[in-house]
Amino acid sequence: MSAAKKNAVVTGAAGFLGSHLSDRLLAEGFRVIGIDNLLTGNVRNIEHLAGNADFHFIHHDVTNYIYLPGEVDLVFHFASPASPIDYLQLPIQTLKVGSLGTHNTLGLAKAKGATYLLASTSECYGDPLEHPQKETYWGNVNPIGPRGVYDEAKRFAEAMTMAYHRFHGLDTKIVRIFNTYGPRMRLEDGRVVPAFIGQALQGQPLTVFGDGSQTRSFTYVSDLIDGIFRLSQSDYHEPVNIGNPREMSVMQFAEHILALTGSDSQVELKPLPTDDPKIRQPDISLARQVLGWEPRVPFEEGIVTTLAYFRDFLSIPAC
Repeated sequence: MSAAKKNAVVTGAAGFLGSHLSDRLLAEGFRVIGIDNLLTGNVRNIEHLAGNADFHFIHHDVTNYIYLPGEVDLVFHFASPASPIDYLQLPIQTLKVGSLGTHNTLGLAKAKGATYLLASTSECYGDPLEHPQKETYWGNVNPIGPRGVYDEAKRFAEAMTMAYHRFHGLDTKIVRIFNTYGPRMRLEDGRVVPAFIGQALQGQPLTVFGDGSQTRSFTYVSDLIDGIFRLSQSDYHEPVNIGNPREMSVMQFAEHILALTGSDSQVELKPLPTDDPKIRQPDISLARQVLGWEPRVPFEEGIVTTLAYFRDFLSIPAC
């Protein structure tokens, strides 16, 4: 019965991940209250939920006090600029949502007696000296570098979340998200998947930073959301990596996109940004053990779906 449904709050609900998470929660029978100030989110990502009686959207900045009437069972804090372009252009906002936003959402969870899940990041590991990265690795982060506004915001958010767990006994979870791709990514957000696809489809040079030997591990969005949902239903409180261990170089990815699109775009090399991580690969042993989770969508399948989304977005017909 409808009255028995649990209520979940998703901050950043109009973003790439927040919108997919909202979809999953609704499919699992939750009522969802989505909160977003639309700084980097877009209502286009949740327009399909218009008219859904179990989804309610609130335009609000979570760095300000959050008031919600009624019961709340789960709080998912996903609000944050999340791409280098965004957090380099919005450094103060990034720090505020990681600090004040985390404090406010934890306060909401505490007041409601709700379970809390923080969306953290593999960027907590910085430019890692350990490979692959385990949750026990403390990281190699430059706290005052240009990327520090995001890295340290998330590291602070993790510390605050654990403090609420230890001091207030709040039921908290922390997911460290590795590179994720799929439909609803912003074309211009600067991350390698939408950047390369958009450039290839529009006949522009593919911008590769450095020599392209730096590696990334790409997780399809449905796999990530499945891991996050499983974590939210678990009794585990320490950080958990959710990502795909399959690693490839940025240059290999560029070549794959060129082949897949049939584009005659060239690769253009540019200087490597400051503190850009040279390697990135999750150790997901803990997720396998605690959540029974591992990625299921092969890269070759997920990238085709993502390409189709961007073709439609750009109104470019398939070859």
